[in-house]
Amino acid sequence: MASDPAPSVVLIGMMGSGKSTVGRALAGLTGWRYLDNDELVGIVSGRRAEDIDADDGDVALHQVEADALRLALSMPRPLVVGAAAWVVEHQPSVELLRAQPAVIYLRAQPETLRSRIDQGSGRRRDATDLGWLRARAAEREAAYLALARIVIDTDGLEPTAIARRILEAL
Repeated sequence: MASDPAPSVVLIGMMGSGKSTVGRALAGLTGWRYLDNDELVGIVSGRRAEDIDADDGDVALHQVEADALRLALSMPRPLVVGAAAWVVEHQPSVELLRAQPAVIYLRAQPETLRSRIDQGSGRRRDATDLGWLRARAAEREAAYLALARIVIDTDGLEPTAIARRILEAL
């Protein structure tokens, strides 16, 4: 990766796994541009993700998130992209991710996810339910593992330490 003149890193994982925070830390360490799913959703749709979900539902939000991922991966590199958690269930997004040189799975235990989600704003209501988080994590684990070049367990680690682990693994 170090010899790649135009690197990109795509962070995947559940909501609360640290994609946004670690993405910003990684961008700070490398000087690469960070593109966050929620910000890209706003660019693509002119609306906030939580408003799309509340007004139009999950299907509409997921379509915009797929469009946001496609937009991010079309941007000039180097960059770090924080992808929506569900994109590993969407075949066109999976194909885009398979073509990326560095897909990093930020894995966290459901209890860690819940504690982090409680601290954020604009989170979907059901994502604060530990049972919902356990079910989604279990459903997506194999897909995350199949796509990831690198897996980093984020429980108990600071964002900068995670970003450094990513750089070491690249």
